[in-house]
Amino acid sequence: MKFNRENTERFSVRELFCLVCCPPLPSKIVAKIAFKPPEPSYVFASDSSRNNRITFLESDINIANCDRDNLECFFARTSRGNRIACMFVKRCPLARYTILFSHGNASDIGLMYPFFLDLCNKVCCNVFGYDYSGYGVSTGRPSEKNMYADIDCVWRILISRYNIRPENIILYGQSLGSVPTVDLAARRKVGAVVLHSPILSALRVVYPQMKKTWCCDSFLNIEKVENISSPVLVIHGNNDETVPFSHGVTLFEKCPCSVNPLWVCGAGHNTVEFHDVYLERLKNFVHIDLKNFD
Repeated sequence: MKFNRENTERFSVRELFCLVCCPPLPSKIVAKIAFKPPEPSYVFASDSSRNNRITFLESDINIANCDRDNLECFFARTSRGNRIACMFVKRCPLARYTILFSHGNASDIGLMYPFFLDLCNKVCCNVFGYDYSGYGVSTGRPSEKNMYADIDCVWRILISRYNIRPENIILYGQSLGSVPTVDLAARRKVGAVVLHSPILSALRVVYPQMKKTWCCDSFLNIEKVENISSPVLVIHGNNDETVPFSHGVTLFEKCPCSVNPLWVCGAGHNTVEFHDVYLERLKNFVHIDLKNFD
């Protein structure tokens, strides 16, 4: 679930400037330094029915028969022509909210499934996850434009196919997943937004002290977050080694409807959810804080 900073640290400012001003295109640079899809952790048995049978390639992940009854997996076609894999975990039939989860880098919905179950059971929400183009068994290639088309596609599915009202959808973006989450939340009124270890922009991950937005930058959460009119919970570990803690703080300060954030003392980029305070704060946000916005 890490933003792939490892590939960026070898670029100096001069080298990055040369890359941006000369071929290859900036979009290809972004793909090189940002996207790192893992080998697919699952397969779909077929793509001809509404509900595909998923098989996890990780031996320690199993689905009980009762869980299969509450799990839908299928492909959806985006406006850019890609087929993206979707997973709807419906463990809470009476839940008010459905979480639309955009996962981090180096992950896919197969790896996220145990976490989705945990969210369902402990936060009492249903969870809809999806894989970006080029991730998991989704077709296409990862790109910023594809990410926006991917989340637009699943947003429409939740509303039209499942008749879920926009005010009952919580957009949740983790790390790289904060990019499509912020973009959609800035354009649509939703029930709420959770930004978990979010980024300000692509270049600011590499150069945290950068103040000005360059024309070659991308993933511009810092430019869009002020347009979010829904309540926003920002979560970040203060020992994040991948996305600087300052990114979460800045986004919290710029959100017009932000609630009390969760700064997890001692947590790194991939360990926030292992702290007890994480689930406690998330539950309070969903079941207490949001009532103040009704």
